[in-house]
Amino acid sequence: MKICFWTKSFLFFATILLTSSISYSQTVPSSVIFINNLMPQPASLQASAGGFVLTSQFRAVTTHFDNSRLDGAIHRTVQQLRQKTGLPLSLEATASAEAPLTIEVQGAGEAIQSIDENESYTLSVTPAGAHIEAATVVGAMHGLETLVQLVQPSGSDYILPLVSIHDSPRFPWRGLMIDCGRHFEPMDVLKRTLDGMAAVKLNVFHWHLTEDQGFRIESKLYPRLTAVGSDGLYYTQQDARELVSYARARGIRVVPEFEMPGHSTAWQVAYPKLASGNPPTSIRRDFGVADYELDPTREETYQFIARFLGEMATIFPDPYMHIGGDETPAPDWKTNPRIVAFMHAHHLKDNAALQAYFNTRVLKILTGLHKHMVGWDEILNPALPKDVVIQSWRGEASLAQGAEQGYQGILSAPYYLDAMKPAGTHYLADPLPSSSSLQPQQRKLVLGGEICMWAEQLYAGTIDSRVWPRSAAIAERFWSPENITDVDDMYRRLNVISIQLEGLGLHHLTQEDASLRELAGTQNIDQLRIFASALEPVSFGERYHEQKTSQLTVLNSFVDAVRPDPPSRYKIARLTETFLKSPQSDSADQAALTHWFETVANSVPTVEKQMQHSPRLAEVQQRAQQLPDLAKTAMDAIHFISSGTHASVGWKASKLAQIEAAKKPSAIVRFTFIDSLNLLVNAVQE
Repeated sequence: MKICFWTKSFLFFATILLTSSISYSQTVPSSVIFINNLMPQPASLQASAGGFVLTSQFRAVTTHFDNSRLDGAIHRTVQQLRQKTGLPLSLEATASAEAPLTIEVQGAGEAIQSIDENESYTLSVTPAGAHIEAATVVGAMHGLETLVQLVQPSGSDYILPLVSIHDSPRFPWRGLMIDCGRHFEPMDVLKRTLDGMAAVKLNVFHWHLTEDQGFRIESKLYPRLTAVGSDGLYYTQQDARELVSYARARGIRVVPEFEMPGHSTAWQVAYPKLASGNPPTSIRRDFGVADYELDPTREETYQFIARFLGEMATIFPDPYMHIGGDETPAPDWKTNPRIVAFMHAHHLKDNAALQAYFNTRVLKILTGLHKHMVGWDEILNPALPKDVVIQSWRGEASLAQGAEQGYQGILSAPYYLDAMKPAGTHYLADPLPSSSSLQPQQRKLVLGGEICMWAEQLYAGTIDSRVWPRSAAIAERFWSPENITDVDDMYRRLNVISIQLEGLGLHHLTQEDASLRELAGTQNIDQLRIFASALEPVSFGERYHEQKTSQLTVLNSFVDAVRPDPPSRYKIARLTETFLKSPQSDSADQAALTHWFETVANSVPTVEKQMQHSPRLAEVQQRAQQLPDLAKTAMDAIHFISSGTHASVGWKASKLAQIEAAKKPSAIVRFTFIDSLNLLVNAVQE
């Protein structure tokens, strides 16, 4: 038995703890009801009235197995409990085996965490305290994260409600991909991202490290990769090892991605001999698909890749390595006489066959390094051995196709955060719905899903608001049972977890205010904040079409300040839905809808004055001009519907035309309430 301790201070509390007659439990009224704010939802949960009161004497004891990894997890848990409750939790050594939290772990788990790691745990809370059981340290970590989320206020105290939880993940692969190639993300950003991942039980950090716009990982064998291909923005090998260690301490695997043979401009700028044709002269600033690919016909290419991947294998211990493989038009493969001759000699009929040949050669290298290969949809080819994992960005049909052919797969298509879709849309996209046509053995090949955050239009100042809190909703889809699909309840809990995530150091909520202050040049942003709450960014594709962003675009516009899926989108959609179901005059829903539209309309005069002193803020002037008219249309519609009166002939057509005009691109932002407004106008009778 080993007692776990976190600091060597607060001697007053140490003195108390060393007494032999400590009572850890206090009476909690049986009227206290458990408020289920957990995210992700456990596989099984039973709750009863009452709870265990947290006090400054709270501490934990491990009763079977302990190591430094588990101690670190307990320490982080206590730090979160301190912040959440305000209790001065700090422990000193004691011979007593009594503790309000006991943690029983059977063993360390895998030396190198894999998809086979046992992540299950049980958590029970009684009036006497809490108990966590797990087969591995990773399972115990998940139990501790749930414990933190369980804490709720009760009168003047904070309590753990009485629960019995038996929990395990639905899918073993629950990932988040961060693109650090197009825009470099500092280490502190990645670390707080890992903290957020751990809080919602995501377990794979997919690190996209190379792109046309930058090679972001140091190679001592090939130093020009970063010297020429990174603008000086890259991770040292020590950085990478530190991040791998940081992730492992939180039960998260790090899977690196090195794009090949396409998206490889940075490779070829540094080492032109790798190019299929004329090599690029600089890293790429524009986005989209480049025409530069590695030469798959030269042995020197594979010798280079083998040495590089061998070096990377000493940094990244995970059993999986991602080679990219997507978007490889390779025009030089069709026109380079030497490559064309190679294809004829090897009976390779087209580029797809040549890429399959390339992938087979790279797979052999990875197999020699005891690694499994992961790649995007395009690597799927009957010529490729089955010992690869297909990451599907094209959709569920592509994932199913791979499984039908015997390949393991990961679904990413519905979870592209740069599409700026609301959390509710991502939440209802299932990696493996029960309606799937896959056979039982084929279903086992679907490992799970992965969220993707591509970085064309984000940087360190905005990444948090693009990733969080929507990723928490997707994390629940990967962890929880398939039948947990209540979008309304998800949004209720998402508001709670969002605040917890900020407590971990993420900036997804505070970033908007900071950006608005900078745009307006003043701390007086109360009305600007209200105005901004009615707007959200358009998708990556829409923004690229309108603005033609590049790596050199300064990402400090109004569109970069506002959040995707802000609270107003869901709030107005639900209020509209309930109001239209029962549109009685003077209902609470009517009053709330009217008040919101009045409030956002009233914000415009102040915002327009601020626009006169800020050219960047003035970019959204058309939206400011549209908002009061749209709000008036909404309030008129609410009045007509609730009073049962008819609008004049032609009113509806005029207002629907107004709505269509408001849908057109402007300042790369869109109104959050347009769909709801459309419903209101269509419900009016003429």
